[in-house]
Amino acid sequence: MSTRITAAVLNAAPGLLDIEELVIDDPGPDEVLVKVAYAGLCHSDLHEIDGTFASQPPIVLGHEAVGRVVAVGPGVSEVAPGDTVVTCLSVHCGTCEYCVTGRQTLCVHRSRLQQERARPRLAKSDGRPVRPTAGIGAFAEMILVHKNGLVAVPDDIRPETASVLGCAVTTGMGAVLHSASVKTGQTVAVIGLGGVGFAAVQAAQLAGAAQIIGVDVVPGKLDRAVRFGATHVVDAREEDPVEAVRALTGTGVHHAFEAVGSGATAGQAFAMLRPGGTATVMGMIPDSQPVQVRGAELFLEEKRIQGSFMGSNHFKVDVPLYAHFNRLGLLQLDDLVTARCELATINDGFKALASGEEIRIVARVGEW
Repeated sequence: MSTRITAAVLNAAPGLLDIEELVIDDPGPDEVLVKVAYAGLCHSDLHEIDGTFASQPPIVLGHEAVGRVVAVGPGVSEVAPGDTVVTCLSVHCGTCEYCVTGRQTLCVHRSRLQQERARPRLAKSDGRPVRPTAGIGAFAEMILVHKNGLVAVPDDIRPETASVLGCAVTTGMGAVLHSASVKTGQTVAVIGLGGVGFAAVQAAQLAGAAQIIGVDVVPGKLDRAVRFGATHVVDAREEDPVEAVRALTGTGVHHAFEAVGSGATAGQAFAMLRPGGTATVMGMIPDSQPVQVRGAELFLEEKRIQGSFMGSNHFKVDVPLYAHFNRLGLLQLDDLVTARCELATINDGFKALASGEEIRIVARVGEW
């Protein structure tokens, strides 16, 4: 059996998304069929649309979504029809070395679990297969997701903002709390104040950081930074961010987080560290952009630079916890969403995202 759905399809890159009718299968073993309500627009999607990162059209983009379970396949007991769920691209097998040692984001079988089954699960009306990005493809009325690619959340959560839990919040919060393990009293700088960056700022506040310095070039984002927990801001258009951070802290920060996805800003994150500090790269840096660091600072000052994929998350635990933080007023989810669009106008949403003015944009894909 199969169902006809409407989806936004990237047929060529660089290009725009085309609103088309597709056919989606019923869930097979370990699969969950979800009716999507809202999906967040991520810079990784934008970079596939504009050709910065290679894609494999035709493809349905989108990976952070919230919706309700329609049906489940054999082997699924974690969720049931009617449950509210959030998707996350950190699908994992649960049995490989990385999974059993608590590093699910590095699962060696992730790509296999995200790939198509023996026959296409999502296709055009003429039968041509369409790839759902990360095994999710959230810019569609319904999606088929592996059971380890989603998690149930409380029904009373606001769906409009719940979608950002699956990527932006998980990435930013996790980088601070998991990847870097920021300690009470330490100093933090966050370069790039988008959805991921502001999630990192809030996580640093929760961790008890003594100074939290937000760095950006957009005045509106700098104005919002204090509301999210920043103690200081640096306008990188007006002053050198490395020198400004050093002036604010005296010796540099214990932790710098890069959320832009640029080799240049990753280098800045490393340069603004104090001796023994750690720079954590959260953004997706194109292969064409090298990250330059001074070798002497690595061995004489014991500075470190590390990556953080999706916040080194344990999203089955993290997402419900972050939803609880939001309920307690410890995490501001609603304020992360600064613009909205419909599925039919999703290209306008990505145009707004590319401008750099918005924090996070969500698309209303279907009825709640």
